[in-house]
Amino acid sequence: MRIDDFKLIDEDLKKRKIPYAVKKVVYSILDKKGEKIVVLKLKGICEFTDFMVICSGGSSRQNKAISDDIQRMLKKELKLKAFSVEGQRSSDWILLDYIDFVVHIFSPENRKKFSLEKLWMDARRYDFYIA
Repeated sequence: MRIDDFKLIDEDLKKRKIPYAVKKVVYSILDKKGEKIVVLKLKGICEFTDFMVICSGGSSRQNKAISDDIQRMLKKELKLKAFSVEGQRSSDWILLDYIDFVVHIFSPENRKKFSLEKLWMDARRYDFYIA
């Protein structure tokens, strides 16, 4: 990612009414070269969480690196520990549940197959990626 691209995303993130922890997750994903980052605001339309972060990695190894970095950063900087972590063994779809927000890290194939963005079409959507 070019510096100019990062600056555009940084400016966009600062304008959005997204919790600080979710913004930190987006930065962490960007740092590990995650792709097609989407934040869905589910507050008021979902009972189990307020925000959902969805991204793709190019390989199971990259997905695991993204997951590890998010967990490390949130624990170190915000003292947040995931309530639940699923899928790290195969790393084709990793779910990090932080109660107020969840993070889905997909392989491109699984992201297309499960199509969570379509499932939550009525959610407010924020896209953070360079086409």
